[in-house]
Amino acid sequence: MSFIRIIKKNSNFDFLGRQKVFLLLSLIVIVASLGSMFIRGMNYGIDFAGGVEMQLKFSKDPGIESVRQTLESSGFREASVQSFGEQDSHEYLILFKSKNLKKSDQTQTEEQALAEFSAKVTDVFAQKGAVDIRRMDMVGAKVGSDLKLAGLLSVLFSLILILIYIWFRFEYKYAPGAILALVHDVIVTMGVLSFLQKEFNLSIVAGLLTIVGYSINDTIVIFDRIRENVQSRGQDLFKDLVNKSVNETLSRTILTTLLTLFVVIAFFVDGGGIIHDFSLTLLVGMISGTYSTVFVASPVLLWIHNRQVKASSLSS
Repeated sequence: MSFIRIIKKNSNFDFLGRQKVFLLLSLIVIVASLGSMFIRGMNYGIDFAGGVEMQLKFSKDPGIESVRQTLESSGFREASVQSFGEQDSHEYLILFKSKNLKKSDQTQTEEQALAEFSAKVTDVFAQKGAVDIRRMDMVGAKVGSDLKLAGLLSVLFSLILILIYIWFRFEYKYAPGAILALVHDVIVTMGVLSFLQKEFNLSIVAGLLTIVGYSINDTIVIFDRIRENVQSRGQDLFKDLVNKSVNETLSRTILTTLLTLFVVIAFFVDGGGIIHDFSLTLLVGMISGTYSTVFVASPVLLWIHNRQVKASSLSS
């Protein structure tokens, strides 16, 4: 339907003409992301670091500074405090990681120490006025470490399975570009989370897996069009066919991305604390995924094709 087409039907943007510029830009962003991850590190939540997370609702809003001072005066100096939900909800999240937990008794297990901490925090605020414990999660450091490994393996295995899928559905030369684009998206997203020191937990891992699925779907649409054009116009230069395919799917790519981003932005702005960081992960990943499909996956495919043609000519 022409009234929703935002790119003219016979557009002919030379995406591959500036592939070196965009690949250099991607390399710079990836290096910056890895640098942030190694220097600043990831701000692992209690899902991975272990500890206690409590969601408290007060009858009257004490203010975030008052909550923090109350904890510090009671000996909880390493606790993290942040407001939660709407401004008039009077709710706060208190996080205390296992590495900051000092056992009152050396014979205590980690679980006992966490439970003791939770009880003390509850008593502290109960003395200050009416408070309702909405949620309390406790995770041991060993469990957190296991969850961290499981999260890493889930992303890794998803990339391996996608590599196998692309290899069998298309040809070998299509697979590396698709996987490099996915790795690009995951690294860039994690780099942004590291730079902003957003909490990295299981919901973020779910966001990364969502990004992987979203990005590979966009890549497959373009690769399908490339394969169709190769079959119908095999006499053309492969670079021209790739450019033509990207242009033919460009309107679909932009419309799909924009419609999805509208929903994600709505969640990010008005979704509340529970899904705020998850929405940010999707927001960054979808923008990166759309970019990498055009400016990473397609140039890599062209490079591998040219290498195969060159190797075939030398062997003959």
